[in-house]
Amino acid sequence: MAFRPAALFFASRATYTVIMIIFPGLGARARALFADKKGPWGPSGGDEPPGDPPGKGGGPWNEPPRRRRPEAPVFGNVTSLDDFLRKGRARFGGNGGGGGGFTSGPSRPFFMWAILGLLVLWLVFTTMHRIAPEERGVVTRVGRYSHTLGPGIGFTLPAPFDRVQKIDVENIRTENLPSQPDAMMLTGDQNIIDIDYSVRWNIRDPELYMFELADPQETIRQVAESAMRAVIARVTLRDAMGDKRGVIEAQVQEVVQGVLDRYHAGVLVQGVAIKRADPPDAVNAAFKEVSAAQQDAQRYVSQANSYAQQLTFKAEGEAQAFDKVYEQYKLSPEVTRRRMYYETMEEVLRRVDKTIIEAPGVTPYLPLPQVQRQVQQGDAK
Repeated sequence: MAFRPAALFFASRATYTVIMIIFPGLGARARALFADKKGPWGPSGGDEPPGDPPGKGGGPWNEPPRRRRPEAPVFGNVTSLDDFLRKGRARFGGNGGGGGGFTSGPSRPFFMWAILGLLVLWLVFTTMHRIAPEERGVVTRVGRYSHTLGPGIGFTLPAPFDRVQKIDVENIRTENLPSQPDAMMLTGDQNIIDIDYSVRWNIRDPELYMFELADPQETIRQVAESAMRAVIARVTLRDAMGDKRGVIEAQVQEVVQGVLDRYHAGVLVQGVAIKRADPPDAVNAAFKEVSAAQQDAQRYVSQANSYAQQLTFKAEGEAQAFDKVYEQYKLSPEVTRRRMYYETMEEVLRRVDKTIIEAPGVTPYLPLPQVQRQVQQGDAK
């Protein structure tokens, strides 16, 4: 539990009160001890003049009285240690009573209130606990697990009987594997693969997480590595490097969760992600060349399939057009035959030079294409 400022204030106040109570009492007893005027023959009477009656001065041998020197004021108008301590106590909130013992005088109620305040603070801060929504409080009673506190305000026995440890159960933790370099794995087709992956997990049962495993994080890492090796050993190199990564990740997550449940780890595996899957560095260049050649072959096959598909669509379109012409031919064969003749001759004569023979009643033909070609040849020269 963190040390509270209020507890520090009350502890300082109580310590000061105890000192101010004890020291004035000791000062008063010391002054009374050294100021005692009694001797073996009664009161010393050193201050009484000679010739007084016995018991009123003169001492045992009737010595002349000694005159006391006037005492110099200490710290202004303070004339004794007792007065100085009394005024100091009054300045800091104490009373001005005489110096008594540890339990004497009017300071005793304040001291008892200070002790009571410290006791109340100790009870409040060690029995009431605030648990955040994403946390759980695991309570141990005299070192043994007792129960788990949910979100909100929880109450326990005071320390040191009950202790509460807050654990964040919503935080997603990530383990990146493998931690050591060159961690190779053997695939099902007897190839070697260098793979990097991560495991995401959070705490499901905080009491199991705390007490069942000595090192939960290291256990999760070892279980995840064993599960990945077992799954990779059942697939080929092409599958591990290709589009079956999702299947491998799901299988590894299932295996890891099953093993941790048997260990009572109190952990929930959120997912497994393969970040890199490559062949060893010594043959990585050759694998890249093979992969590039395979991609080129796949591209050529795709292009051929696309061209064949285009030709198929074109042939299907021509066949549909011929079917429509045949339907019209069946309705009127002579008209359709003449139309087909004209369209065919137009298509053939469009690309050849034509010679027109004049006949009676026919307008002479002007060979514009031939004239145009002659003009273009003359410009070229």
